[in-house]
Amino acid sequence: MSGGEQYTRYQRDAEVLAAIGACVEAQTGRVTVRLPEALAEAAVAAWHRDEPDGPGTETPEQYAARDRAAELALIGLAVAERGRRQGGEVVVDLDVGSAGAAVRAAE
Repeated sequence: MSGGEQYTRYQRDAEVLAAIGACVEAQTGRVTVRLPEALAEAAVAAWHRDEPDGPGTETPEQYAARDRAAELALIGLAVAERGRRQGGEVVVDLDVGSAGAAVRAAE
């Protein structure tokens, strides 16, 4: 099998994965999570951080790091808007995509 055929198959697989993701999101929407206060505060700080310069030319690793930072900032927005302090934790309803991004980052 040629490399082109292989990547065509990968593209079809990615489309199936995206369709599954749409089904999952429609069924779950948001998930309630409990975060230690320090992590919740760090996420909110990422949301409030201003990045005045555009990314410019990036390596794949730099792009991935910036993408993860953006996901953290979106979690920070959710914490700022919907987070509830309970003891030493913050309880927040996260979009399933944001929760999934955090899980992928932990792997």
